[in-house]
Amino acid sequence: MKVKKVVGRVLLVLLCIVAAIAAAWALQFYHRSKPENFKQYDTENPFITGETAISAHRSGAGQYPEETLAAFRGCVENPNMQVDYFEFDLHMTADDVLVLSHDDTLDRVSDAAAVFGAEGVLVREKTLAELKELNIAAQFVNDAGEMPYADLHGDDVPDELRILSLDEVLDYLTSAGDYRFIIEIKDGGEVGLAAADRLYATLRERDLLDRVIIGSFRDEVADYITENYPDTHRSASPDEVVKFYLAALTNKKDFACDYDVLQLPFGDAKESYGLNLGTTTLINYAHAHGLAIQYWTVNSEKDMAYLASVGADALITDYPDRAADVLSAQ
Repeated sequence: MKVKKVVGRVLLVLLCIVAAIAAAWALQFYHRSKPENFKQYDTENPFITGETAISAHRSGAGQYPEETLAAFRGCVENPNMQVDYFEFDLHMTADDVLVLSHDDTLDRVSDAAAVFGAEGVLVREKTLAELKELNIAAQFVNDAGEMPYADLHGDDVPDELRILSLDEVLDYLTSAGDYRFIIEIKDGGEVGLAAADRLYATLRERDLLDRVIIGSFRDEVADYITENYPDTHRSASPDEVVKFYLAALTNKKDFACDYDVLQLPFGDAKESYGLNLGTTTLINYAHAHGLAIQYWTVNSEKDMAYLASVGADALITDYPDRAADVLSAQ
């Protein structure tokens, strides 16, 4: 009996510890800073304007087939959007063309499995001409639960629903308005480095370097860009985000970095590893060191309003019209 009592007490203590840890996690993750704690700093960073900008995540993926010309046109031509940035992703094709795609395969968004006769075919394994055969909107589901483009195949697919090359999207957007861009290189390794070379050459040729933030989740690509293209604007890699977070929490005095923008997840415990990255502690520390701070993927109006109130420099959202409504009401 004594053994059972001891075991019971140990289990109770352990349960209390787990409950305390869970409560502490919830308190930090759901904590919201007071707007009055936000501080203004003088900075030369062009992406810190004193106002919260709106970025169309994957070109407005909540309302349009992501990263298609139909989506870009929808955002440009819809007066309710008020888009400041377009965010999109790049992969390299078999013939070394940069094309827009978030995933390394196109199965999630297109009819690739049917057209290519197999699942899991990589963007890198096909040429631009072969990828142009796909309906990039085949899997798109609108807010009503409908799939309006699912039955379009082959010659019936309009050009605005086919895969886009980097040059094609820049041709359109630079003629449509004075937009800024958040461009993420998805490939890693040697392909990712080659993609960085090609992206840089394109941006420099088009005189767009000052309007583009280049990002990559691949540390080797981020390091390569810093070493070879110091005249670019770059967002922090995952490893750099961790180092920044620790520096901000400890108010490290001699903090220095090779990037000028932080793009952080907010509101998703999985994406942020359970950390609350949307506090004035982090935002003030970033601004004090001349770093712009942008948040993804912010689709909740409540989160949009909160982040804007504490000094976020941009909201990267699938629903730019929601963000426009929220910001105009503040």
